[in-house]
Amino acid sequence: MSAFQYRDGQLYAEAVAVARAAETVGTPFYCYSTAALQAEYRAFDAAFAKIPHMICYSLKANNNLAVMRTLLELGAGADVVSAGEMHCALAAGVPADKIVFAGVGKTAPEMAAALDVGILQFNVESIPELELLNQVAVGKNRRAPVALRLNPDVDARTHAKISTGKSENKFGIELSQAAAAYAQAAAAPGIEPVGLALHIGSQLADLSPYRAAFGKLAAMAVELKQSGLPVKHLDLGGGLGIAYESENPPSLAEYAAIVEQTVGILGLPIIFEPGRRLIGNAGILVTRVTYVKEGVNRTFIITDAAMNDLIRPMLYEAYHDIVPVAQSAPDGQSRKVDIVGPICESTDIFAEQRPMPPLAAGDLLAIFSTGAYGAVMASSYNLRPLAPEVMVNGNEFAIVRPRPTYADMIGRDRLPGWFAAGGKAKK
Repeated sequence: MSAFQYRDGQLYAEAVAVARAAETVGTPFYCYSTAALQAEYRAFDAAFAKIPHMICYSLKANNNLAVMRTLLELGAGADVVSAGEMHCALAAGVPADKIVFAGVGKTAPEMAAALDVGILQFNVESIPELELLNQVAVGKNRRAPVALRLNPDVDARTHAKISTGKSENKFGIELSQAAAAYAQAAAAPGIEPVGLALHIGSQLADLSPYRAAFGKLAAMAVELKQSGLPVKHLDLGGGLGIAYESENPPSLAEYAAIVEQTVGILGLPIIFEPGRRLIGNAGILVTRVTYVKEGVNRTFIITDAAMNDLIRPMLYEAYHDIVPVAQSAPDGQSRKVDIVGPICESTDIFAEQRPMPPLAAGDLLAIFSTGAYGAVMASSYNLRPLAPEVMVNGNEFAIVRPRPTYADMIGRDRLPGWFAAGGKAKK
C-alpha cells in the first residue's frame, strides 16, 4: 500500500497532510516516506532469506543522508559510483566494509581514498582500470579487493538510455575476456580478486534477461573456480523496476526464484544493489500551480516545479502520475492539459495532454514515483534554487535538505582579481 493516500479529501504522506508541509516548506519540494522506504527494504531482505546476502543500497538513486541512514538502520550497506557518494555513505554511518565502489571511470585519487577507508570491494570494469588500481594499491602497500564486472551481452529490454549489459554499452568486461582478466587480477601484487559482478540495466519489467545474465555469471564463476581461482561471492547489481504507469514490475518472489535457480545453487554469498526499487515509490514532488494558460488548441498548467527539479520526463520521456493534493470531486469533469514548468525550454514538460480535473492558480499537485532519480539529477538551471527535501515519519516531518538561498548560489562564484572593486574590469 502506498504511503501517500487521500484522507478527508486531502493527500497525506503517512500521517502528515501534504498541504501542511507545503505551507511550512514552500514549493516545490520533495517528500519521502520513512514507512514506505522501510517496507520496501524489509520485503527485499525477506525475499532472500534462504540465501546469504548483503543489500548495498545504490546511492545514485537518491543520496540524501536521511534516506541512507534509514536504510543503514535496517542493515543496508552502500553501492557508490564516485568518491562523493562514498563520503556521503560514510557520513551517514555506513561501515566502510559494507561499501561497494562501482563505475567505469574511477580515478587514482578516488581509488586511493577508497583504499584508505577500507571498502568492501571495487567493481572493476576494464583492464586499464585494473592496472591503475593495482598501481595505486602497490603504492600504498595494500591489496585492493576486486570483483570483476562482467558484460554478459544481454538485452535488458528496458529504455535504451538505461541499458548497461549489452556489448555496445560501456560497462563491464566482455565474457570472452573475463577469464584472462580474472587471472591477471589474481597475479597482480596489489589486487585480491574476490568475485564477479554484473548489472544489466535499470527499470527492468521482464525477468528473462536476469535469468540469461545470471546463468552466464554462474557459468563463469564455475569456470574460474575449476581453474583454481578464488570466487568468494557474487554481486548481482540492481535494476528491478517499479510501477510508474501501467507497468507490472516483477514480484520479489519471482526475482528471488530466478536468483536461487541460477546462482543460488553455487552456495556463494550474494550482494544486491537495489536503488529505485527501494526509494522510487517512497517519494513525491510537490508543486504549486502558478498559472492556467488557455491557448487556442491547448491548456497549459504552469507550475513552480520545472525540468531542473525533475528531468526524467524530458530526458527519458518518462511517465509520472500527477494528482491534485486536494482531491477532486468524483463527478468532476476532467480535460486534457499540458503540465509544464517555467523554464525557458520547450522540453520543460511534465505531461502532455494528460486528463486532469479543473485546476486553478494556487492549487497543489503531487508528482508521484519521484523518490529515485529526482533530486539527485536536479540542477540550478535558470539559477533556480534546488528543491528542498522533506522526510516524513508518522505524524512528523523534517527538512532533510534545505532549499539554498540566492546568496548561497551566487556566493559560489568568485570575481577574478582583474575586476576593480566597483565591478568594472581594469583597463
